[in-house]
Amino acid sequence: MGEGRSSDVRMARVRRSKEEARAAYDRMSAWYDLLAGASEEKHMRAGLRQLAPREGERILEIGFGTGKALASLTRSVGPSGRVYGVDLSAGMAGQAERRLEAAGARGETALILGDGARLPLADGVVDGVFMSFTLELFDTPRVPRVLGECRRVLGQGGRLGVVSLAKRGAANPSVRLYEWVHNRMPRYVDCRPIPVRQVLEEAGFTVVNLERRSMWTLPVDVVLVR
Repeated sequence: MGEGRSSDVRMARVRRSKEEARAAYDRMSAWYDLLAGASEEKHMRAGLRQLAPREGERILEIGFGTGKALASLTRSVGPSGRVYGVDLSAGMAGQAERRLEAAGARGETALILGDGARLPLADGVVDGVFMSFTLELFDTPRVPRVLGECRRVLGQGGRLGVVSLAKRGAANPSVRLYEWVHNRMPRYVDCRPIPVRQVLEEAGFTVVNLERRSMWTLPVDVVLVR
């Protein structure tokens, strides 16, 4: 898929560099769960229920943050499975490593510092990919690259679970205000709502389930695709 079509859905741009993003998440890693963890967690759990990882599967999480989903995924796939986590931030990786060690699950999880738009994994090696409040962090031209990488690393019949701030048709007042703040303070509000279903279908995925939720009056989509 080309990169042009995603620009047609009128996503706001993400006006900060990858290096700025890495530095920001390194700084906030120690207190991220206090800032956003509680509000995001229930939606993340809904995404994990949709993905329904099974024992023995190989699952990748892109943007694993402090490792809450990784710990759950590792328990689900068991000792015969394998979980991979890719994140840009070394600070977040440190928090995730401590969480996994406390849960006795560090040995079954491979933590990788890397970019979701250039995954350091071979073709077709995972059964599932999971992203929670991550896809909307990528700038508009990079969203199709990330989804293309997801398709590449998924095996036959593989599935992708996405939890994201959503933009559905005409933006409601909360979305318009959020985008206004995002456009003026991109270093502090670096994500923005995106048309989740549309970008997934444009990337060649088929929607299996879509649950519409909200967080702070902002729309959230929890989507499972194949």
